[in-house]
Amino acid sequence: MKCLILAAGYATRLYPLTENFPKPLLKVQDKTILDWLIDDIDTLGQVDEYVVISNHKFAHHFDEWAATKSQKITVVDDGTSSNETRLGAVRDIQYAIDELGLDDDMLVIAGDNLLDFSLTSFITYAKEKNSSCIMRYYEDSMAKLVKCGVVTIDENDKVLRMTEKSPEPETHWCCPPFYYYTREDAKLIPSGIEAGCGVDAPGSYIAWLCTQVPVHAMEMPGSRYDIGNLESYEQVQKDYKGI
Repeated sequence: MKCLILAAGYATRLYPLTENFPKPLLKVQDKTILDWLIDDIDTLGQVDEYVVISNHKFAHHFDEWAATKSQKITVVDDGTSSNETRLGAVRDIQYAIDELGLDDDMLVIAGDNLLDFSLTSFITYAKEKNSSCIMRYYEDSMAKLVKCGVVTIDENDKVLRMTEKSPEPETHWCCPPFYYYTREDAKLIPSGIEAGCGVDAPGSYIAWLCTQVPVHAMEMPGSRYDIGNLESYEQVQKDYKGI
C-alpha cells in the first residue's frame, strides 16, 4: 500500500511563519507534523512507500527532511510556485500517480493535521470493508459545516451522499482529509475529473466516487487538530499530547 501525503499548499494564513517554509514540517512538541503522522502509520507495517506531494517552492525542504527518515519516502514536485497556480488536491493526487506509475491501494492524507488517535485503526477498518473509505465526525457548528465536506450514511456506514461546502448541509457528519482508495478506485480519478468533480478539495473526488462504487465512512475515534493560523498553531503547541 502507498501513502500519499498532500503537502502542496502554501499556508498563507500562517505567514510569515510559512512564507518560506512548509506547514507540514513545522514542529509540535519535539516532532514535525509529518513525523507524527508517518511514525504512527508505519507501526502497522502496511505501507511500503510514502509519497509527499509538494509544490516547487517547498520541495527541497521535504527532500532534506526525507533524507533523515528510515522509511521509503518519495517527494513529488508538482511544478507550481504560487497559491494562484496550484493544481488542487485531486489533480495533485493524479499527478503523483502518473509521475510514479502508482498502481496500489492508497491511504491519502493531508500533511498538516495532527491526530490524538492512531490512523492504523482507519487502515484496518478499510481493509475489513474492502472498499474505499473516509472518516467522519460529528460537527455541531453550522458555521463550520458549511465550510466542510458533509456525508450522509446508512446504518452500515455506507456513504449515500457527500457534498463539499454546501450552504445547506444535510447532516452533521463532517469529513476530515483522510481517505483510503482501493487500487481499482484510484484508477477512476481521471474519470471523476472528466465528469466534473471539483479538484481543489480532496473530498470532491469522494463525492463523485460514492455515486459510482461503495464507499464507507468510519466514525473518527478521537480528535483532529487543524493548524490554520498562528493562533491555532500556538494553541496546539500547548494542548497536543501525542497519540
